[in-house]
Amino acid sequence: MSYPGYPPAGGSYPPASGPYQQAPGGYPPQPGAYPPQGGYYPPQPGAYPPGAGYPPQAGGYPAAPGGGFPPQAGGYPAAQPGTYPNMPPAGQSGGWGGQPGFGAPGGGMPQGYPGVPAPGQQPMPAFPGAPNPSMPGYGGGVPTGPTPPAAPAVNKGYRGTIKDFPGADPLRDVEVLRKAMKGFGTDENAIIELLGTRSNKQRVPLKAAYKTTYGKDLVSDLKSEVKGDFEDLVLAMLKAPAHFDASELKEAISGAGTDEACLIEILSSRSNAEILEINKVYKAEYGKSLEDAISSDTSGHFRRLLVSLSQGNRDEKETVDISLAKQEAQKLHAAGENKVGTDESQFNAILCARSKPHLRQVFHEYQQMCGKDIEKSICSEMSGNVESGMVAVVKCIKNTAAYFAERLHKAMQGVGTKDRTLIRIMVSRSEVDMLDIRQEYLRQYGKSLYTAISGDTTGDYKKLLLKLCGGSD
Repeated sequence: MSYPGYPPAGGSYPPASGPYQQAPGGYPPQPGAYPPQGGYYPPQPGAYPPGAGYPPQAGGYPAAPGGGFPPQAGGYPAAQPGTYPNMPPAGQSGGWGGQPGFGAPGGGMPQGYPGVPAPGQQPMPAFPGAPNPSMPGYGGGVPTGPTPPAAPAVNKGYRGTIKDFPGADPLRDVEVLRKAMKGFGTDENAIIELLGTRSNKQRVPLKAAYKTTYGKDLVSDLKSEVKGDFEDLVLAMLKAPAHFDASELKEAISGAGTDEACLIEILSSRSNAEILEINKVYKAEYGKSLEDAISSDTSGHFRRLLVSLSQGNRDEKETVDISLAKQEAQKLHAAGENKVGTDESQFNAILCARSKPHLRQVFHEYQQMCGKDIEKSICSEMSGNVESGMVAVVKCIKNTAAYFAERLHKAMQGVGTKDRTLIRIMVSRSEVDMLDIRQEYLRQYGKSLYTAISGDTTGDYKKLLLKLCGGSD
């Protein structure tokens, strides 16, 4: 059996050599489909990108009005009757990226995310995520007043590396996967090519489509065919974001020793809506609240820090009160450098409750007042997990892409690779800010992230990671 636009039945997938030859009637679709033939930018109401503009906030995640990445009411969508798991109904926002889910009722292409224009709309610049000068930048994260803090330049346009594959059909995609796993041996290249060119909202429905078509479990079949780090990466890519984060938190808490850095990484970098959805999934999957799990496995001020972050209750307004930022910088100075002993609870209250744009201003005021970075003050006043946790929160708020670049570098540094960290960051950031992380990696370490991954990993695992990386710099 063959389908228009997909590889012919008699050949391997992907083709063994030469450029992909499109079958008549295949990709690209006929007029009116992707890429659109007419229409102009800016998009019409309801299309991608959102009217408020998109790129990431200075030093932070891509933000919708109200802050966070992107904070949708209720977090990731619950499954709706008749749709694939975790996909929102047509016309509603939600999920990772806040656009109509793949496979939602109503038919047609999902609108826009990640980076695919709506029908009748001018396509975005060519991959990998070249800036679009006409695209309005979301400026709410820039503090007002005469002394704005230093912040990384805001990059315009979509900053992920993985985008929706135009016209992808889960029923056709699972046939490709089934063919790759049938018979003698496994066609790993076919699995890499398919998963590495589908967005998360196009990958997640494959599990339901596979079971519908073949009466078998896709995850079980993949486990029997692929092994090691490649298996872990493939299975991570088939999880919805909230489910993936919940499983990573569970492993960080209950695995061999507590992975404190993983707990801080996830809880300090997700939006309120995402954290609330993670809490729901964690309770449903593991029969215990995330807060209780954290409380039973950590202690002291580090536990307080994690519990505060796990509430998903950070202020997400984009406005900055300069006078309040000055006051809070003084409070932090009084609680640390200017006090015998350290009042960690004052740091906790400010770092976990205030908005990220506001905190960037607080850090700037602190630097102006004390003549030193707040991270250095924390390191001189605290120790152990609470020190590393507080420093990580500050770094993530100051410049999220730089924080993740450092995490990736440490994961690949020295003898042995922290593969769980490498997989988690590459999967979870591939549709968020991977282009920015690549820029920061090159700036900080003098070589591209692509080169670092190539030198530290091997085989099919390396090939799929490089798909997520998206290219060299």
